[in-house]
Amino acid sequence: MNQYVTGAVIRQLRENNHLTQSELAGKLGVSDKTVSKWETAKGYPDISLLEPLAQIFRVSIAELFSGNAIKNGNISANMMRSKFYVCPVCGNCIHTMGEAVIHCHGVLLTPCQPEEADENHTVTVEQIEDEYFVQGKHDMTKTHHISFIAALSSDKIQMVKLYPEGNAEARFKVNGVRQILFYCNRDGLFYLNIKKPIRSTDNVTNQGSYGKNIW
Repeated sequence: MNQYVTGAVIRQLRENNHLTQSELAGKLGVSDKTVSKWETAKGYPDISLLEPLAQIFRVSIAELFSGNAIKNGNISANMMRSKFYVCPVCGNCIHTMGEAVIHCHGVLLTPCQPEEADENHTVTVEQIEDEYFVQGKHDMTKTHHISFIAALSSDKIQMVKLYPEGNAEARFKVNGVRQILFYCNRDGLFYLNIKKPIRSTDNVTNQGSYGKNIW
């Protein structure tokens, strides 16, 4: 891991909890000079003190490393507020429903910020009966490819992992889908909003017996 708890974080959390250096030292069984060394970057707390520190400050060890408090309010299980974290080393993708502190391969990951699909990063969405057929117009080489496509609704996420030299396509159940997300390993996360979800029982003029619609 390329990050350890810093003196600035210890000081911030100590002050947030209205503790003096002496009071914190007493709780940990160390001297106030030791705490002072931590906060002035002249030393680091032993790894055995990380859990007691986190308990005193009422944070997780992950928050202690990052310095960011994680406060997840009630988001009513709305999957449209999903966050995606992608490791730049291995391509691992982590989905969360709120804020998180996530490391992979020693890298502190930040949530991807989706951008609207453009001429270089786009997909077509075709409805066939009760499914959306999503097809990306994108390279699928080892060095440049779409690594996953996901379909979001308010209460569900459907995700398909893609691999280089394969097809940039996926199928998702139509019900409630409001947004398609896809991740380019070079340029990041993109989205396409489904303007008007269509039920499989809807009639679409001049589109054959399957009831198709294309975006």
